[in-house]
Amino acid sequence: MEIKLTNAGKRYRFDWIFRNLSYNLQHGTKTALIGPNGSGKSTLLKTLAGHLSLSKGSLQFLNENGSNIPQEFIYQYISYTAPYIDLIEEFTLEEAIQFHVQLKPLLPNLTPEAILERLELPKSRQKELRYFSSGMKQRVKLALAIGSNAPIVLLDEPSTNLDINAINWSHQLIKDWIGNRSLIIATNDPGDLQLCNQQLDIVHYK
Repeated sequence: MEIKLTNAGKRYRFDWIFRNLSYNLQHGTKTALIGPNGSGKSTLLKTLAGHLSLSKGSLQFLNENGSNIPQEFIYQYISYTAPYIDLIEEFTLEEAIQFHVQLKPLLPNLTPEAILERLELPKSRQKELRYFSSGMKQRVKLALAIGSNAPIVLLDEPSTNLDINAINWSHQLIKDWIGNRSLIIATNDPGDLQLCNQQLDIVHYK
């Protein structure tokens, strides 16, 4: 699947977050979306995920035959997570995974039990997420997003709230589970950048 941005721009009131952005993201590429804090990385990622609409230009998702995928079906092809996306905190960890699977199936080789094992939180299966630390919640979000069976994975600042061991865990998770799918990471973390084979600097589109 290819993502095609043509003369894309997003404006809030009188300020352009980005504009004149024309860029093709080919299937299977690993792209780092870079720029200073507040430069618009999250806004662009939300736009790609369908959470925001463009103020100008166009965003297309093209299948392997080059045909345009209707906007209302894009959610089926995207898995997206960010620190500001909340989990349902009344769920236990086990319940959260089961609920997620009903909405977004896992990769063919994964099961809910495999997600639990990979999280390395054996004493927390029956614990409600409200009692998790911010780092534990971030691990859950990343495991569910990366483990979902979607050809495009969008990660906004995946290292947020993670200590060095958890960051290394997340990097290994990406290496093990992304495969030939497309990955877009909004980040300035050096370790995240090493996972990518191309960079898109949003500062160039101000």
